[in-house]
Amino acid sequence: MPNKNSHREQLKRLGLAVIKTEAEAISNLTQHINEHFIDACELMLQCEGKVVVIGMGKSGHVGNKIAATLASTGTPAFFVHPGEASHGDLGMITKSDVALALSNSGETGEVLTILPILKRLGIPLISITGNPSSTLATMSDAPINSSVDKEACPLGLAPTSSTTAALVMGDALAIALLEARGFTEADFALSHPGGSLGRRLLLHVNDVMHKGSDIPVIEETALVSTALLEMTEKKLGMTAITNKQGTLTGIFTDGDLRRMLESNIDVHNTEVQRVMTQGGATISPEKLAVEALQLMQDKKINALLVTDNNKLVGALNMHDMLKAGLS
Repeated sequence: MPNKNSHREQLKRLGLAVIKTEAEAISNLTQHINEHFIDACELMLQCEGKVVVIGMGKSGHVGNKIAATLASTGTPAFFVHPGEASHGDLGMITKSDVALALSNSGETGEVLTILPILKRLGIPLISITGNPSSTLATMSDAPINSSVDKEACPLGLAPTSSTTAALVMGDALAIALLEARGFTEADFALSHPGGSLGRRLLLHVNDVMHKGSDIPVIEETALVSTALLEMTEKKLGMTAITNKQGTLTGIFTDGDLRRMLESNIDVHNTEVQRVMTQGGATISPEKLAVEALQLMQDKKINALLVTDNNKLVGALNMHDMLKAGLS
């Protein structure tokens, strides 16, 4: 019976061998970032419609991901299964589109079947293939070579290095186009409103802060006991302090209360202005919520007041940041 440790070591060696083989395949792609790659980028930049990505089998899975990456980085794109294309889905393709076909062999029957239709429509054809002499490559306006020396599969059968290379080449196209279009983080956030980046770039302080009667606030001449009641009712761990004109003068927090109790100050006979934190950290409502989070982290505080021209308009705490998914 084989030794358990030697078996584990063998599994580790096999895993490392796959990564090494695929890393070498990716490294060799640099020689194929050439005029054909540039032509492909320019065809997609000039495209007035969408990039139609086509692929069969494993190339289809890679094509699906490439289409999604293109679409989320400023290049409208969608995936069409070549098997379905011959049964009606070709109607999704218009003369203003550009086709991007994937096939490692360049001889995939389902892909080659629809090429004459694409040519008849006058649609530019870009290909990513591991065989630059293949039918698909020679029929392409911009044939991109993604050939690899060997698959990571020891049998040389399962698409591994070849699919990784095609995926990386697709990413290279998407990011080159992103840069060429001047696509920004804000643009990315608009197409990912439900994602973490979308929340960080689209949520403003005004969207997450407590407003109106939900803001804990008392006048500076009020007693500390009144501040405690306000803090308990509004549940933000602090209360804003204003003068009679409504101008913010300070903040009273749980920390201020602890320091006060350590000094044996009477909460029923002490005005809050004597023990509050003067001024306090503030932020304007039009700032990004992530900026409020950063400010709280930098100052090591759990609550923040929101002001507009020194007038109190809102309040928020770290729990609000967590609820907004900004932590």
